[in-house]
Amino acid sequence: MVLLNYKEQQAFIRKIVTQHDAETLADNAVLKQIIINEVRRRSRGNKLSLQQQSDMVALIYNAMTGLDVLQPYFEDPNITEIMVNRHDEIYIERHGQMQQMDLCFDSREHLTNVITRFFGRANKVIHERSPIADMRLPDGSRVHAILPPAAPDGPILSIRRFTGILPRMSALVANGTLTKKESELLEEAVTSRKSIFISGGTASGKTTMLNALAAYIPSNERVVTIEDAAELELSGKHNLVRLEARKAGFDDRGAISLTDLIRSSLRLRPDRIIVGEVRGKETYDMIQAMQTGHPGSMSTGHGNSAVEMLDRLSLFLMTASDLPWEASRRMVASAIDLMVHLRRDSSGKRRVEEISKLLAYENGKFILEPFEGGDFA
Repeated sequence: MVLLNYKEQQAFIRKIVTQHDAETLADNAVLKQIIINEVRRRSRGNKLSLQQQSDMVALIYNAMTGLDVLQPYFEDPNITEIMVNRHDEIYIERHGQMQQMDLCFDSREHLTNVITRFFGRANKVIHERSPIADMRLPDGSRVHAILPPAAPDGPILSIRRFTGILPRMSALVANGTLTKKESELLEEAVTSRKSIFISGGTASGKTTMLNALAAYIPSNERVVTIEDAAELELSGKHNLVRLEARKAGFDDRGAISLTDLIRSSLRLRPDRIIVGEVRGKETYDMIQAMQTGHPGSMSTGHGNSAVEMLDRLSLFLMTASDLPWEASRRMVASAIDLMVHLRRDSSGKRRVEEISKLLAYENGKFILEPFEGGDFA
């Protein structure tokens, strides 16, 4: 049974908004009671059951304060990603498995309204002239939205949830992401201050691995983390500084780039610098930091293999610095000690595919020594 269609829902919300001031409605507890009272009033003579009344209250409350029909999925701890391709095409990732849901929004207008209302409550602007926006929620989840005309098939919404579960290397061993021997190797690499780079595809577990590795950093070391959107959770690191990049505002001002933050971090006397992900000219500053007094630093990037990732880093570095290709590759080889490559297979399982020492760059090739189970080759 459909309790309210989109137009009825909006009429319901408009009545509440026009009858109460913004300060009153900003209190979620007060707002919920207002909705309950209005639902009870409307239910007189409609023969709605108590369960139906409760469902209607949840529907209106979620529409005004949360993600509307998506809110129950957002609150499900087993769901790690929500992907809305169109108003009538919604996917979720649960336990590493992607599945399409029967659920849908009533129309493009409905989905657009949910997106603009949700971002608006966080004082974020998204509209036709500025159709791309992202934000981080208080619980660490990341939200990204795209509206027409940038999305010709209709509004797009993607939510990568932060579950609140801090990754531990023991848990990654238990779920088969890597072996016990590999975990011991990586622990030794972190404690002995080897510079580590983690590569892999989208959703392959790079940030999870970076978090797990960071847990081995001694608590007396000063660590600076640098990210596009803060996801790293370095529990127990008492001397920790977190920096987060920011995109330009609607007036094209106020941008803070990863490059700006890496350069600034060098003035904060870090023992180690951890860059969440590099994908451009900030690579030059990160590689320089690894070379100049910050051993044990770590970062991640998108790549299909360790070698391909090294080539991409070299390209980023060459583009940012105007260094020759060969010089860029030698610089990368001198900065990174260990490469860790992750892969997510068709079943959704994430695993370490390769761990290699980066020995040198010679005769036009990176010289890598792979870890073979119990030792390096």
